[in-house]
Amino acid sequence: MSGIIGKKVGMTSIFDETGKNIPCTVIEAGPCVVTQVKSVDTDGYAAVQLAYGDKKEKNTSGPLKGHFQKAGTAPKRKLVEFKTFEDQKNLGDSITVEIFEVGDYVDVVGTSKGKGFQGVVKRHGFGGVGMQTHGQHNRLRAPGSLGASSWPSRVFKGMRMAGQTGNGRVKIQNLQVVKVYAEQNLLVVKGSIPGAKGSFVIVDK
Repeated sequence: MSGIIGKKVGMTSIFDETGKNIPCTVIEAGPCVVTQVKSVDTDGYAAVQLAYGDKKEKNTSGPLKGHFQKAGTAPKRKLVEFKTFEDQKNLGDSITVEIFEVGDYVDVVGTSKGKGFQGVVKRHGFGGVGMQTHGQHNRLRAPGSLGASSWPSRVFKGMRMAGQTGNGRVKIQNLQVVKVYAEQNLLVVKGSIPGAKGSFVIVDK
């Protein structure tokens, strides 16, 4: 399994050979630099650490400056470890979108859009206005009865209630690669991926 770090550019649509309109997401993937190669002997497990996105040196801590200097690269914003790679990688190697081909299936990991504190209608799809389920009588978007009485005199863990919505790690699996633009470092995948425009994503092959 190989992978790369990228940035969500936005969505578009393309036409396939049959004339069908396919919604797609454009990802600016790489180039990424190998900043560390971990082995079982020295670290207890094998992994390849990639870095992506330029960062100002004044905003980089001293230990990280030395870490990047050892790899012979400028400070980077995003560091991600990949457990396995198809071929051997060395310190300072560059990883580009050329590791992907049209027709490949990839998994994309991103951070979903944060929606703040939301009620049960938006967060869990409760009936709300008109349907008045979950013990509601005259409160149109309230959660209603929680199902607990004198026993057990508490609310069970895991009850669907209002709270923080979004802003979590989400993985979308088996997205097909539709286009690869090596010159522009762009990867076009079929379907949608989590996150806002400009947010970091991890693409696993």
